[in-house]
Amino acid sequence: MSEREYDVVVVGGGPAGLTAALYTTRLGLDTALVDRGGGRAAMMQDTHNVIGVTEETSGVEFLGTAREQVASYGADVHDEFVSEVREDGDRFVLETEAATYSARRVVLATGFSDGRPDPPLPPTGRGLHWCLHCDAYMFVDEPVYVMGTDDSAAYVAMIMLNFTDEVDLLTRGGDPEWSDEADELLANHPVEVVHEDVESVTRGDDGWLESFTFTDGTVREYRGGFPMYGSNYNTGLHEQLGCAITDDGTVAVNDHGRTSVDGVYAVGDVVPGHNQIPVAMGQGAKAGIDVHMDLRAFPRSLEEIEQLGAVSEKEVPAVSPDLLATAVAHEGHAAGPRVDGEPAASDD
Repeated sequence: MSEREYDVVVVGGGPAGLTAALYTTRLGLDTALVDRGGGRAAMMQDTHNVIGVTEETSGVEFLGTAREQVASYGADVHDEFVSEVREDGDRFVLETEAATYSARRVVLATGFSDGRPDPPLPPTGRGLHWCLHCDAYMFVDEPVYVMGTDDSAAYVAMIMLNFTDEVDLLTRGGDPEWSDEADELLANHPVEVVHEDVESVTRGDDGWLESFTFTDGTVREYRGGFPMYGSNYNTGLHEQLGCAITDDGTVAVNDHGRTSVDGVYAVGDVVPGHNQIPVAMGQGAKAGIDVHMDLRAFPRSLEEIEQLGAVSEKEVPAVSPDLLATAVAHEGHAAGPRVDGEPAASDD
């Protein structure tokens, strides 16, 4: 088993983790991104609400490009699952099946998993959708279903009336658990509550949902919809470190992603807030900048100067040799990419 030391280890390769790793690497910190793969963004058939990224870009393509970017700046990207993390003095130790990682700071971007209803179901992205804010636009003036029995399902069904006049709330044979207030609201909104379970699904030649057949024999046409069965937050690593968890199961953080444990950050879908790619990217950026400000070597404080002396020319720049070599050879470097320490030849 190999042992690897870094300034920062980011766990999770979704939009939040990738952005945090991008920032810490470009700000001169030796960074590893450890990603088990999968996640909500990877399931996207199309990318919505990410400015500059067009609709036909899949989640896999989006994340793949981001991983290549992060690696190009000098971060180490590892496809592994972190099973254990602990504090060891002023560092953190993270264990995978193949390696042990040591870091001065840890960013945990482990996300959550949506509660899934029982089949039969249409495919994700072709009639089964997990984010109203991302996908409601797709169903303007189209028949839509919402699945679930609690307040969240009831309210999402009513929210969808902002986009279409055909909304059914499917309890799938379950007893309604929504509140009396939600029940009264439903009675005053044109949402039809369907209690029978789904028996089969009909899809078109393009793979998109066309209709559900219910156990009573009725057939109802839908273009898509949203299951509302809760979220399972991936907080195992946070809990191993003793990070505070909120009442709704998310990780408590400040505005820069700092958890209750010094040196540990949490970003993305595992923290409170909207589960959106741009929001996650912003959280990753803020955490990355905060880590940089916390770890950067200079300016040396007056107290440090008293202890260590003035900064000598031999101590600068603080960036590690590997990151320095990567930076000066990168196409984004101000002097242009260099070869063997010399500027690349001009085309002129």
